[in-house]
Amino acid sequence: MNKKIISICIAIVLMLSLCLSGCGGKNSLTLNVYNWGEYISDGSEGSFDTIKEFEKWYEKNYGTKVRVNYSTYASNEDMYSKISSGAVSYDVIIPSDYMIARMSKEDMLLPLDFNNIPNYKYIDDSFKGLYYDEKNQYTVPYTYGIVGVMYDANVVDEKDTGKWDLLWNEKYSNNLVQYNNSRDAFGTAMYKLGIDVNTTDKSEWDKAYNELVKQRPLVKSYVMDEIYNMMESGEVAIGSYYAGDYFTMVDGQAENVDLKFYYPEQTNYYVDAMCIPSCTQNKELAEIFINYMLSRDAAVANAEHTYYASPNSIVYEDEEYIEFMGEEAMEILYPDIANFSENYNKYAYRNLDQEMLDYINTLWENVKIN
Repeated sequence: MNKKIISICIAIVLMLSLCLSGCGGKNSLTLNVYNWGEYISDGSEGSFDTIKEFEKWYEKNYGTKVRVNYSTYASNEDMYSKISSGAVSYDVIIPSDYMIARMSKEDMLLPLDFNNIPNYKYIDDSFKGLYYDEKNQYTVPYTYGIVGVMYDANVVDEKDTGKWDLLWNEKYSNNLVQYNNSRDAFGTAMYKLGIDVNTTDKSEWDKAYNELVKQRPLVKSYVMDEIYNMMESGEVAIGSYYAGDYFTMVDGQAENVDLKFYYPEQTNYYVDAMCIPSCTQNKELAEIFINYMLSRDAAVANAEHTYYASPNSIVYEDEEYIEFMGEEAMEILYPDIANFSENYNKYAYRNLDQEMLDYINTLWENVKIN
């Protein structure tokens, strides 16, 4: 055999070896996780690093290394667009309830094998059998909460607070922000007007549209995660967001800012849940990761880091967690778990058909143009 043939053979052997290691060799497991920003304990300031700890835990228990590719999105709609394009593959995603309903209807989610998720038993029954997953096939609840209004008490008169009207108060023109996604933005207007956020009556959506057009001159910016810096720094004084984020912003607020929070009478109740998209490359590994996220160390660390309420009884019954959060936070985050499903069924967003979504998106684009 001449040297050229020997060289070719060696090259082929090397290529095969690389291919095998990339297709299931001992050191080749990869898990792709797609999550909201600021939504997991990441090791900052000496905290529990969920991703790294899972990688170490998995190698210790299964004798195989795993690398977690962790990336984030800013809205359910952004996540949906990316996955539905077919250009990417993820193993674990954490959408909100109404988006879960849409994705399951479009066969974008896989049923879970709960034999690989024994910690599911710790999820409170109030969070099972909800409309977006009535048979508990596709989801494991990760966080839940209630949408409220934040304001800077150094700028806003307390007598102006308590209702959605604050976001339409001309006294605070150019000192407030609104959601940069159609469903949440329209939600603020519809709850304000007492309109069912799941109506299919276009004339009702038109009323909400008119309300958002009235608000437009008062809005400094349409935001998602940008709200953190803007509220913390005092650049704006009013914004609606998710309850858990309020505490994150309080932690980061400037000395001249005094953030407060309240729930309007009608508002959105939501659940974000862990799911496995149909594009997954490793379903069993994804289920093992979901189970790990429900374990005590990971679940408590994630709840402490994100400040979101947890449906996991391991978390909200944990004495160290309760002490860490404090009385005010526990009252805001866990107002009444026993009645959560009742309020959720009354006020939460539900999935709308494509015709309605297209109509809403058209209205939304017109709001921003105006």
